[in-house]
Amino acid sequence: MLRLADVLEALTGNRPEASLIISEAAVDSRQVIPGAMFVALPGEHVDGHDFVASAFERGAHIALVQRDLTAQFPVLDLRSGQLPEPLAIPQPPFCLWVNDSLAALQTIAGFWRQRLAVRVIGVTGSVGKSTTKELVAQVLGQRYRTIKNPGNMNNEIGLPLTLLQLSEGTQRAVLEMGFYVPGEIEFLCKLARPQVGVVTNIGTVHAERAGSQEAIARGKGELVEALPPAPEGVAILNYDDPWVRGMAGRTQARIFYYGLDARSHLWASDIEGLGLQGIRFQLHVRNETLHLHVPLIGQHSVQTVLRATAVGLVEGLSWQEVIDGLQRSLTQLRLATVRATSGALIIDDTYNASPESTLAALNLLTEIEGNKVAVLGDMLELGPYEQEGHEMVGVRAAEVANRLVTVGRLGKLIAEAARQAGMPADAITAVNDVNQATELLKGILNSDDVVLIKGSHGVRMDRIVSSLEAES
Repeated sequence: MLRLADVLEALTGNRPEASLIISEAAVDSRQVIPGAMFVALPGEHVDGHDFVASAFERGAHIALVQRDLTAQFPVLDLRSGQLPEPLAIPQPPFCLWVNDSLAALQTIAGFWRQRLAVRVIGVTGSVGKSTTKELVAQVLGQRYRTIKNPGNMNNEIGLPLTLLQLSEGTQRAVLEMGFYVPGEIEFLCKLARPQVGVVTNIGTVHAERAGSQEAIARGKGELVEALPPAPEGVAILNYDDPWVRGMAGRTQARIFYYGLDARSHLWASDIEGLGLQGIRFQLHVRNETLHLHVPLIGQHSVQTVLRATAVGLVEGLSWQEVIDGLQRSLTQLRLATVRATSGALIIDDTYNASPESTLAALNLLTEIEGNKVAVLGDMLELGPYEQEGHEMVGVRAAEVANRLVTVGRLGKLIAEAARQAGMPADAITAVNDVNQATELLKGILNSDDVVLIKGSHGVRMDRIVSSLEAES
């Protein structure tokens, strides 16, 4: 277990006698548990230093601060990078005064990870990171004591917090790694030291910040570059995506390809979407073929299954362990179904949206019986792919949906592309915001409708679902 001695050694290089146990780290005082280390981060709107007292009231033992709080609490000053002499460690609760509380958190996390013999699986890509992380952890959990980063804690704050949840009993850690700017994944890898890297795909999401698909591929590829050489390091790459397949030349790790192409090490065929009942397909590896039915929704989910299976096989699991993990996947992340007052079935996929994930959601819509209604909002942060991405979605919506409702300024691009692709004009409605969409849907939905609602988180398409569901 993490102790105060570990924290002080990480920050100063010297290990004193300090057996105080640190239960976990937190940056939100409301989430502090007894024995925790509270990290006071200054923010644009909220300063964590204002909540140190609240964290101590909830039982935190120590707080990492970068501001002088000696007037309020006992403080151990570590700004010099050295232990004070003579060393007098206060009784908890007390503060550790550092130059930068976030950098200190990251330093402690990297130090703690390095001390442990855990095997780390890093997951990145444009679409499917979170579902892959969840399913990989579930599969590995059939044999190993496994942790994963909760929710979307995949950045320079969330990943260090997850690393501090590791213990000497942890055997595998599955860590999703997000990418916004070049160098970010490289930095996360320096902390996490992954031995296995999984890359899902390279899409257009975040192109507004990254600049291009090529730039996104370079950034995501930092994961495979950080892997140790074979046989310890393994890069699990999507053979179907040329950007990802090309990453094989950027690592000395062993390459394990997955995909729908028979040239992959692990590949799937005969994929059958069963709507809300999951997917059925054949799985091939070496000279073996398995017939599987798993409860993940949508034919695109076969890629998630391939990634989790690949990790399981690389990590030495038996086929039975892998299959047990896959078939116990009873929760479809970020996608739920609810009933509206009218009886319409609503597919809630409102967490976020990119052209790739929206096309996959529209493909799912084809698998479900009923009058198909697509409610699609702006897809943000696409940069130079903004118009092309929305038009692609519009063309597919015209092929799939009987009725199309678009939300927002960019949604109008979807509507126009659908009209030009042959969808009748009276089947298309473009509105400005979610309130207008909600009122429209309340007036037109009936029990025969299957309604897909999807858009970027910033558009708040989830409010449409909440409003319709509240009356169910």
